[in-house]
Amino acid sequence: MAQKGVQLDRETFSCSICLDLLKDPVATPCGHSYCMKCIKGFWDGEDEKKIHSCPQCRQSFTPRPVLLKNTMLAALVEELKKTGLQAAPADLCYAGAEDVACDVCTGRKLRACKSCLVCLISYCDKHLQPHYELPAFEKHKLVEPSKKLQENICSRHDEVMKMFCRTDQQCICYLCSVDEHKGHDTVSAAAERTERQRELEGSRQNIQQRIQDREKEVKLLQQEVEAVNGSADKAVEDSEKMFTELIRLMEKRSSDVKQQVRSQQKSEVSRVKELQEKLEQEMAELKRRDAELKLLSHTEDHNQFLHSYPSLSALSEPTHSSSINIPEPTTRAGFLKYSQEITLDPNTACTHLLLSEGGRKATLMEQQQSYSSHPDRFTDYPQVLSRESLTGRCYWEVEWRGAGVFVAVAYKNISRAGGGRECGFAYNDKSWALVCNLFSYSFRYNSINTPVSGPLSFRVGVYLDHRAGILSFYSVSETMTLLHRVQTTFTQPLHAGVGLYEHGTTAELCKLK
Repeated sequence: MAQKGVQLDRETFSCSICLDLLKDPVATPCGHSYCMKCIKGFWDGEDEKKIHSCPQCRQSFTPRPVLLKNTMLAALVEELKKTGLQAAPADLCYAGAEDVACDVCTGRKLRACKSCLVCLISYCDKHLQPHYELPAFEKHKLVEPSKKLQENICSRHDEVMKMFCRTDQQCICYLCSVDEHKGHDTVSAAAERTERQRELEGSRQNIQQRIQDREKEVKLLQQEVEAVNGSADKAVEDSEKMFTELIRLMEKRSSDVKQQVRSQQKSEVSRVKELQEKLEQEMAELKRRDAELKLLSHTEDHNQFLHSYPSLSALSEPTHSSSINIPEPTTRAGFLKYSQEITLDPNTACTHLLLSEGGRKATLMEQQQSYSSHPDRFTDYPQVLSRESLTGRCYWEVEWRGAGVFVAVAYKNISRAGGGRECGFAYNDKSWALVCNLFSYSFRYNSINTPVSGPLSFRVGVYLDHRAGILSFYSVSETMTLLHRVQTTFTQPLHAGVGLYEHGTTAELCKLK
């Protein structure tokens, strides 16, 4: 009994926070005692809520109470220490608010370590020993501590519910099975658990398999995202390189064009100024000669007149007016002012060319056509010249279809017989041609090929200023785009011409008026 009294004293004078004997004991307004350090630490954690409570009874205080050391209780604890009162053993674990308490302990309860499903009681280590030592408890089912043991008791019959009604899907006791659940499909709770456990395992396997499937799908999606990102990055990188190169080429092309224009400008200005000086000198000479002739016309001495006239009447060779370039038109309407009706000369057509549309259209055929023999006919090259010779300023358009064509001009004395370069358009110094196909343009003269850039079109405009030595080719659609311009000296009248690539290709001189 004395030992029991000491145990009671130890519990009475212990702090419920640290479970040790009180140190600097203080009492809260609700009457519970704690170590000063323990309760201050507990309330420090509640400062943010601005409401402080008692750890045991949960009574709250506002504002935070000011605590003073309980000197009487402190003296009593010190006195009890001298008489043998010690702190609770380290291995003695009391139940907290969140723990399952031992149902057998009296006074301050220890923490339960197991619950018995047969006894429907929770036990601490000490009170659990009979279940391990006595044969009567061998078949009792021990589980982890549970606060829900009373849920296993039938509220109607106060019996343990060891059965399960499958009809009503609920746990019942034996008396329920012969009462309100009579005739229902009932089994033992253990049997139902075994079956449900199998279902649970099956569900878990299904869930785990679905998790694995989803993980694979997520991994594939991640790989797809990485592939898309990589592809997009590569496309952006390639496009940046391409556009950088295009910009560089355009800047170089712009620089070349500017340089070409400025060079041509310088040359033309120099030529015009030189011509202007010649004309001014010629005008001064003419004015001087006119004054002399005027003076001579008033001479009354016939002999003097006849003696002086031969030397004064002789004039120097005039400056040719064709040396002055007339500006080229800038719009299609401007070019159409110089349009000329042009037809193809059947006497020059290769025998595989079929002429139609009043002699304006040529089609390259597999079969030879029934043309009579003529010295002007091209014998090997599939090409034809116009009837009309071209001088001065003129403009015409050629519309083509098929693999490709030569849009050309040539002197009449270009060779006709054979397959040598002297007969083919642009392979000699007697013809010039814009070569058109489905993918690109190029300009050719005397076998020298020059790439040409510009919008691809099935209609090509040709402008000729024979006296100025200008030959220009244009891509014609909704707008006109200059493809290539030739500046040279033409020594003979020119004829329009077309040459065709493959069978089925056509070229037509368009009606423009």
